[in-house]
Amino acid sequence: MNTSRTSLGRGLLYGLYQKRLRRGLTPDALPAHVAMIIDGNRRWARQAGLGSAAHGHRAGAAKMREFLEWCDDLGIAVVTLYLLSSDNLVNRESDELADLIEIIAELADDLSRYRDWRVQHVGSTAGLPEPLIAALAAAEARTATKNGLHVNLAVGYGGRKEITDAMRSIVAAHRARGGSLDTLADLLTPDLIGKHLYTRGQADPDLVIRTSGEQRLSDFMLWQSAHSEFYFVEALGPDLREVDFLRAMRDYTRRQRRFGG
Repeated sequence: MNTSRTSLGRGLLYGLYQKRLRRGLTPDALPAHVAMIIDGNRRWARQAGLGSAAHGHRAGAAKMREFLEWCDDLGIAVVTLYLLSSDNLVNRESDELADLIEIIAELADDLSRYRDWRVQHVGSTAGLPEPLIAALAAAEARTATKNGLHVNLAVGYGGRKEITDAMRSIVAAHRARGGSLDTLADLLTPDLIGKHLYTRGQADPDLVIRTSGEQRLSDFMLWQSAHSEFYFVEALGPDLREVDFLRAMRDYTRRQRRFGG
């Protein structure tokens, strides 16, 4: 009984603190685009004594839907989720990778049927299995006319590869117009390169969040995050709480962005 009362008391205090954090946020000061590196799923599964990493990845996917709800409820316009890197495709064990691919396909389908969210795949299809490519394409098509939260799913994504692909696209388009290398050199600008990225047409992320206490980008949005703010959370991906998210929002609103200055 005492344990139950203690848990209830903590729950009430947690709820009050969460409401206070939310009330303290100024809507106009919130980020328009949030990028999330969900990390720690495998560690979470090991610490929980679960049989495989797939349990952690499923818990992480469920948490990402919650995370998107939090963002949507605050009026954030764009969220990019880093779900599968191009490095993962060659460095993960085959069984774990197969499970992860299935989980991502299910997540894409689920998100495309929820609220009025628009889902977009950002990344390369190179090395992705056909069922996952089909699931991502179907999610995009199903939500193409929706006007709610824009959800980017970074799958088969690598920042260096994205920049390389952008340059190849620029060169191919220039050559198709009959241009020379000399004139191409004159045309190359950051703005032109940005128009050939996977996220072309979108604003760069204002805030990049990473779970699990790791403080690195892991080849994520290298170009787009040049002037982003960063926030690192100690919690493993599946353990992320709304209060952690609200603290990140509060921290962001208190920063003075300098954009390289």
